[in-house]
Amino acid sequence: MSSHSPHGQSPLRTVQVLGGGNAGSSAHVRSLTAGLVARGVRVAVCAPVEADRAHDFTGAGAEHVHVPRSSDPGSVAALRAACTNADLVHAHGLHASFRAVLALSGRTTPLVVTWHNRAHAEGARAHLLRLLERRVARTAAVVLGTTSDLVDRARRTGARDARLAAVALPRSRRGEGHEEPASKLRAELGAVGRPLLMAVGSLERHRGHDLLLDAARSWRRLDAGPLVAIAGEGPQRAELQRRIEDEDLPVRLLGRRDDVSELLAAADLALLPGGGESRSVLAQEALHARVPLVAVLTGGVRELVGDAAELVPPDDAEAFAAAVARLLGDPERRALLRDMGARQAATWPTEDETVAQVLSVYDELTQPRPMI
Repeated sequence: MSSHSPHGQSPLRTVQVLGGGNAGSSAHVRSLTAGLVARGVRVAVCAPVEADRAHDFTGAGAEHVHVPRSSDPGSVAALRAACTNADLVHAHGLHASFRAVLALSGRTTPLVVTWHNRAHAEGARAHLLRLLERRVARTAAVVLGTTSDLVDRARRTGARDARLAAVALPRSRRGEGHEEPASKLRAELGAVGRPLLMAVGSLERHRGHDLLLDAARSWRRLDAGPLVAIAGEGPQRAELQRRIEDEDLPVRLLGRRDDVSELLAAADLALLPGGGESRSVLAQEALHARVPLVAVLTGGVRELVGDAAELVPPDDAEAFAAAVARLLGDPERRALLRDMGARQAATWPTEDETVAQVLSVYDELTQPRPMI
């Protein structure tokens, strides 16, 4: 394949900047890198070394540059050096974008940023995040938001050019390869002869696990009480475990798992109790796997799943519990949601379409301007 070059000269050189904290955005950058390299674009990925270990950017054809997550002067200097001679820099997530803004200070290199999720914080830290958002939005040549909510937020925050850029779910996250039989996984979890409900997400407050535990209290009264399994790790673990034990809840914390796709495929229902992601990876994987989804209606959930899931109001554990109980007792509705979910998933962009859209943005920003 010939080298992609908007100038008709040397290949386009891009630098992708990652904070390394979000598995969804890291998987997106891995997919994007493979697509760009296949089209003749040179790619350097600036991310912590553990992110390269997990996602193998070098295996996708990129040069990997270790840049720690922090915004201290050493990290910014390393990033600034990596961005020398880049035609364009593309940062993913708020913190990575802010580091890129600092690193490019005084340079004319175009900066594209993708906001995959809304950053969460409370108190004084929330004010700091708003300041970071404003600085990034006003500096970037283009802000790509994965949902309409994020695009609107970028515009309100002062972005010159904000666009919707739906991100494909990379194939590698959809359980391809060696799979444990569903029956074996269910037996390991203790979900034989009872429904298995799966939730996935870091154990942080905004993920809605407290609401899930509130709902689980009422499911103990069902004939075949379901088991709730939560895959993920985080600062709320001890607090959640204590509640599970004190209240004798049918919930298991599985910790960090690398077989989430298989776990999900073995489940009767997928649960999304919080607004942790704007374009939820769990929701996408559930619909691809034909697993009915019950989700709290926040952020970009409606935009993503349409009518192909049971959506309930936020902060209403009673409504969430009732929706799950109703669905468990209605096999016809579950079958309908499986079919609707598969049709909805077919409308999402492919990885090729995602790469093509990003490349068109790059071309716009790197084409030489006509002389007047």
